[in-house]
Amino acid sequence: MSKLLIVDDEKSIRQTLKEILEYESYIVDEAADGLAALELVKQNTYDAILCDIKMPKIDGLEFLTKLNELEIDIPVIVISGHGNIETAVEATKKGAFDFIPKPPDLNRLVVAVRNACEKNHLVVETKVLKRRVSKNREIIGESPSIGKIKDTIAKVAPTDARVLVTGENGTGKELVARWLHELSNRALCPLIEVNCAAIPSELIESELFGHEKGSFTSAYKQKIGKFEQAHGGTLFLDEIGDMSLSAQAKVLRALQENKITRVGGDKDISVDVRIVAATNKDLVQEIERGNFRMDLYHRLSVIIIHVPTLNERSEDVPMIAEKFLIEICEDHGISKKMFTPGALQELKKVNWTGNIRELRNVVERLVILGGQKITEDDVIAYATPTRQPSQTTKPATIVDKFDKFQDFKDYIEKVFIEEKLKKYNWNVAKTALEIDIQRSHLYNKLERYNLKRNDLD
Repeated sequence: MSKLLIVDDEKSIRQTLKEILEYESYIVDEAADGLAALELVKQNTYDAILCDIKMPKIDGLEFLTKLNELEIDIPVIVISGHGNIETAVEATKKGAFDFIPKPPDLNRLVVAVRNACEKNHLVVETKVLKRRVSKNREIIGESPSIGKIKDTIAKVAPTDARVLVTGENGTGKELVARWLHELSNRALCPLIEVNCAAIPSELIESELFGHEKGSFTSAYKQKIGKFEQAHGGTLFLDEIGDMSLSAQAKVLRALQENKITRVGGDKDISVDVRIVAATNKDLVQEIERGNFRMDLYHRLSVIIIHVPTLNERSEDVPMIAEKFLIEICEDHGISKKMFTPGALQELKKVNWTGNIRELRNVVERLVILGGQKITEDDVIAYATPTRQPSQTTKPATIVDKFDKFQDFKDYIEKVFIEEKLKKYNWNVAKTALEIDIQRSHLYNKLERYNLKRNDLD
């Protein structure tokens, strides 16, 4: 069900429009001016906005400007009794979806709202689909290690040098491989991926080199292998440390001679591919154990790019988390949420055993379970819900929340005054007398700490 926001300083108009649109099965919120509308837009997701031009505080044109500055892409239908051609043109330049004069033609209004909502749905869906179809993401981070990786990719990508990408699971090795391809001279040709760990050892050769019809029991037709599919482009061999020794020998021959032979065939096929390999294993140790060929290792490791763990570049966590937050909110079709500074600091403290992959899962969990503002307490509660606190860890106290004495002192003073006001039913004179403070001084404290009576107190 679509959700709308009506912004008009005349209450009677807001109520009339609301009744009409609710009858058409829309959910409708109201705002009496542009500033109030901006606050609602920041906190909610709307499919369309109906906005007047002449309003107090900020008018309709200023409201459109503010939406553009905040990069909020919601169709706005301008409804005004003070409209003329110049105003309509100006509103359109600022991004208005439609302009309807007052009193509005109700049929035209309903059609405009329906079209605006459909446009908004299409825009959101297009953004999500484009991101899902495009497998390329930015390499996010400003840490020295990420800066070094970006510099190396910029230097190596235009060449045909073979690259070995190392690092733990979930660190982003595939992303490095993709950018090596995208920035290379082979970018217009295919990037073919092979997960060597996911293919049974008896099938890896057929997967890489293809097979001829009848070469084995289930070979009902000829199959083109990944090397041939990647001709002219890049072949990404992920988890190459799990490849069988027999397949390693054939890959080595392909790299040496730029030729392959399909399983069951006897014809050499020339291939022109660039190899980028990745592994989470220490291949030097695997060589010592007899699990990996030394000559293949030296063929693959012309350039070695090591991707650090997330714990090794914790300063990048806030930037990555913010990026995931925007994407996940769009994917779930909910209003944009935000992290508090305390939440981002708490995320930096987490032990990211699953690296980038785990961080994305945690951000998605926080978006679903947290409030509009994701706080430090949300991160503590939801970031690692399955892990039990250590028995040897000292329990956190209120003192741990403050770094400076003055901040702690202000917090205690605010709590003390608020509790005493509640005790004496918010009678300022009696409270000042009981806690031995001048009434004017107490009023200053109320203003300083923004203490106001709650109807539930």
